[in-house]
Amino acid sequence: MYKGITVGAITTIGNKHVNRGTPCEDASYATTKNGVSVVCIADGAGGKQYTDARFGSDCAVHVITDTLCDHFDALYAENREAAVRGYLMAKLRVAFAGIMEERTIDVIDRLSCTLLFVAVKDRRMMIGHIGDGLIVRISPSGVSPISMPQNDKDGKTYFVTAAHADNYLRFIKTTVDDVHAIALMTDGVQDSVYNEEAGLVKPVVAKMAETFAEGREEGEKSVLETVQKFIVGSSNVSDDASFGVMLFEGTKAPDPDTLESSAEKFASSAETFKDLSMAIKPELINAHEIIKKCAGEETETHVAAAEPENVPEAASQVAAETSAEPEKQEEKSPSRISKISIVLLIIGAILCIVGAIELVLSVKG
Repeated sequence: MYKGITVGAITTIGNKHVNRGTPCEDASYATTKNGVSVVCIADGAGGKQYTDARFGSDCAVHVITDTLCDHFDALYAENREAAVRGYLMAKLRVAFAGIMEERTIDVIDRLSCTLLFVAVKDRRMMIGHIGDGLIVRISPSGVSPISMPQNDKDGKTYFVTAAHADNYLRFIKTTVDDVHAIALMTDGVQDSVYNEEAGLVKPVVAKMAETFAEGREEGEKSVLETVQKFIVGSSNVSDDASFGVMLFEGTKAPDPDTLESSAEKFASSAETFKDLSMAIKPELINAHEIIKKCAGEETETHVAAAEPENVPEAASQVAAETSAEPEKQEEKSPSRISKISIVLLIIGAILCIVGAIELVLSVKG
């Protein structure tokens, strides 16, 4: 068991923004409150339409950190992951609405940002991630990604302001067993230390996290210098960069000499998720008809017109209809149920009368 927790986080502006004269859009926050330690970072969306992204990222790290510190137990105990994801995104939406009103912002998308966080209380740990960036687990045996960047083939990612942001929010509940540290980073750092094709996190991440063994102040100073010199300073078009650490004091760090510095590229296939969706569509339609038939209802295939890419939505519709079947069945045959009930009631009444008569006779006898 760890002896204590040291948290810390840094954010620095990238040369791309320095050269353009635009502000830093990253934000980071780390604290311990109510027995809960939290590290949270966010990356404001780039692009002309995201005019106020820096306010969104700053708001996001503070709102989520406060929420996790104030309601950790309730969030961890809730078994419905979708409900927790929805609650966290709702908290952000409420906060963003306040910023929109205060700054007279017309569209919430102007506040778009990614979000990465880790929260720990006793041995319990919650991790969340939406968008690009990387969350890393550092243990005595090595360094490995916990949550990888969410980018499509065109490099686009997801933001907390998306209409269905809770669907894209990865949420993990686990414990801190055999964990030495957790490191979080926005893509301004991720691009330099993570080989996505091989799933390899470079050993420097473990070294950066280990500087926090000397305390938060020393850790943040050392990491900031490293990021500014070797990552941001290495390119005139470098992005803003944020790096956060949660270090579990008294736990064993990995041996730097044993960490992998290179790895082969993952074997890849031309198959896509869209291919899977198209393949399952006819099976899904057939399953829907079977379910209706078994329930004794007329088959009305609502999903037949669904486009291949909308198969998940169609599946949800089938599931929703299936879950409603018991209620439909009860509504469909009330007369059959009522007749059986009446017969049982009559039989029960007769038995009660016979029993009462036998009891009176035995008493008199």
